[in-house]
Amino acid sequence: MLALIGAITIVALLIAILSNRVSPLTALILVPVAAALVLGMGASVPGYILDGIGKIAPVAGMFVFAILFFGVMTDAGVLAPLVGLTLKLVGRKPSRITLGTAVLALLIHLDGSGAVCFLVTIPALRPLYDELGMDRRILACTASMAAGVNFLPWTGPTLRASAALKIPVSELFTPMIPAQLAGLIFVFAASWWLGRREERRIAAGRPLAPAVGEQAAISGGQTGGHQDTDALRPRLLPVNAALMLIVIAVMVSGAVEPVIAFMIGTALALAINYPDAEAQRQRVENHSRAALLMASVLIAAGAFTGIMNGSGMIAAMAQSVADHVPPHIGRHLPVMVGAIAMPVSMVFDPDSFYFGVLPVLAHLNESFGGEGRSVAQAALLGQMTTGFPVSPLTPATFLVAGLSGIELAAHQKFSFLWLYAASLIMLVAAIFCGAIGL
Repeated sequence: MLALIGAITIVALLIAILSNRVSPLTALILVPVAAALVLGMGASVPGYILDGIGKIAPVAGMFVFAILFFGVMTDAGVLAPLVGLTLKLVGRKPSRITLGTAVLALLIHLDGSGAVCFLVTIPALRPLYDELGMDRRILACTASMAAGVNFLPWTGPTLRASAALKIPVSELFTPMIPAQLAGLIFVFAASWWLGRREERRIAAGRPLAPAVGEQAAISGGQTGGHQDTDALRPRLLPVNAALMLIVIAVMVSGAVEPVIAFMIGTALALAINYPDAEAQRQRVENHSRAALLMASVLIAAGAFTGIMNGSGMIAAMAQSVADHVPPHIGRHLPVMVGAIAMPVSMVFDPDSFYFGVLPVLAHLNESFGGEGRSVAQAALLGQMTTGFPVSPLTPATFLVAGLSGIELAAHQKFSFLWLYAASLIMLVAAIFCGAIGL
């Protein structure tokens, strides 16, 4: 009975989120509460929820202060020199331009926001692509690859996986660094190859493929509207750059909890750049909406996982599946998850997968003698990481196509296999370095 109600709960959550009938926050709270009431566990629901929220609090706090920290750093102008330097270095050679696109997207995506990455990178480089007659699909693809491979401890998928399984972010991310480095090597190699191919096409005078559909571009001018020139602190650039590197290094090292690193970093960033109390309040208000929206979803996810775990539904579902899966197959579950993680992004949005599906897979893997963490790490190699720039379930996909001035289908058709290849190469690297066992 527990397994059946649990499965119905997961399906109901997926339907509610994917149909856009209710917000993820609403579904994550009401669906498991209804399931608990059906099971006659209504009296235990408050305890389950409090237990789940207690375990999720550090992750939610980390996300809030990560958004504030990187927001303040961007306001102060830390990233502006990176954009200018990239444009200066790429010149007019397509193979250098595509490499510059990947590097710029990688650096801008350090704040963890795919939308910001594309809003800065694509408008900055599109005029150069158009001037040289380069294929805009390559602009969209290289930016997407760099952002997709660059999953970080403070990005949405990592935080969701950490929250869903109650695993510290550093335990998920740190073992995956070699795999991510392999993915980045592939991204730079693929970007160079795409640029080199463009050089040969342009030199031969061959026109662009007719499959490249164009659409009205989203104005890149809006990115400039987000930069408050009064907030820039160019004289403090060395101090701010050092502060950002120190905070990231401390967080990745695991010396302290990530939430502590970002809390102290945010306080220092505000105090150094904006000594006036009113200016500090303005900076916080400018970024509080994005921080609170995601934090509220994470806290709601804590309630969901608290009820699902406390009631025994997750364990019952995992055991039911384990009873029907041959052990010789079950032992390879993390590898199988890693192999399909990227295409699964086309079907599951991040909330429904990481909060609905991942806990079941993790418990299933534990029943075969593995670790739930391995399944989460395998999922991070593609599910809404390399998958998010082409998934129709994320606004960033429409943004990258619109900013590049190409049709969505053209972007997806061109970029999908490159992003999937990056995911598979990271999977092989993760197996080779022992982060994911065969």
